[in-house]
Amino acid sequence: MKINEIGEFGLIGRIAERFKSLIPQGWEGIGDDCAVIPWGNDRSLAVTTDLLVENVHFLRERITPYDLGYKSLAVNLSDVAAMGAKPVATFLSLGLPAGTVGVEWCDAFFEGYRSFGVPLLGGDTTSSPEGIVINITVLGLAENWRIKRRNAARAGDLIAVTGPLGDSAAGLQAILQHLPPDADTEELIRRHHCPRPHLAEGEWLGAQESVRAMMDVSDGVASDLLHILRASSLAATVRANDIPVSPLLRKTAARKGWDVLEMALAGGEDYVLLLTVDPAHINDLQKRFAERFGHPLYVIGECRTGDPEISYRDTASHFTGFKHF
Repeated sequence: MKINEIGEFGLIGRIAERFKSLIPQGWEGIGDDCAVIPWGNDRSLAVTTDLLVENVHFLRERITPYDLGYKSLAVNLSDVAAMGAKPVATFLSLGLPAGTVGVEWCDAFFEGYRSFGVPLLGGDTTSSPEGIVINITVLGLAENWRIKRRNAARAGDLIAVTGPLGDSAAGLQAILQHLPPDADTEELIRRHHCPRPHLAEGEWLGAQESVRAMMDVSDGVASDLLHILRASSLAATVRANDIPVSPLLRKTAARKGWDVLEMALAGGEDYVLLLTVDPAHINDLQKRFAERFGHPLYVIGECRTGDPEISYRDTASHFTGFKHF
């Protein structure tokens, strides 16, 4: 059997099954954005790791080393934010093709990496026969009551996101289609290369009792929401007309003939937060969220009883997020 026959999450499931008996009591392993390891009596470490490979996750000739250093850490910090935790330390391993990467490239990469102000405590370096390989581990810390998990959603919960969707996918299309540079496409490419992890929002949402399940949007809502639904044994309805999309994406998509909904729901790499909320408290949560962060918390659907699947209103289309295999 080939890996592409079972897919990324089929492979992860096989691995998780093999190791679940070795996980210590009170520790949480594969299944959320981070592993959870007790740290004293009332706090836990949220630990995540991620891998970026040249020509799979980035094109070296189209991204500056500064932006690559920034993005490499940003996508990991987003996982910590999704658990309601605060990042406190990082570890980095780099595989570099020594003949084509210079010291100046490394200096710029690490300037981007350190822009978040999170300590780098160690890692490893090695030569790579071809492309650049980047592996990062981030440690977050949170009081136990703040930590959000994917399996906490309930029927009737409203589904929300903390920002617009699709800009990153549009930036990637601009890169892949080699579009002539203009102000709009360059800004979309910047949003693809330099996504903002919603760190402050994640910490704040972690402290809200009305927030139940939470994760970040890395592979697209069409894929990521299914992780919450499977973990919580629920179905969901998503309203296409309520999907938040930036004016820049709408304008550019209209000029280029792009499918806005496809980019917003299946494109991925937005790194906003996806969460479910007790409907009795949504108005108060949205009000306080907007007052604190200066931008809306967008409701896009609701959870319901049923087998884990997403149905869409206001569109006849069906969407599938990014798949690694």
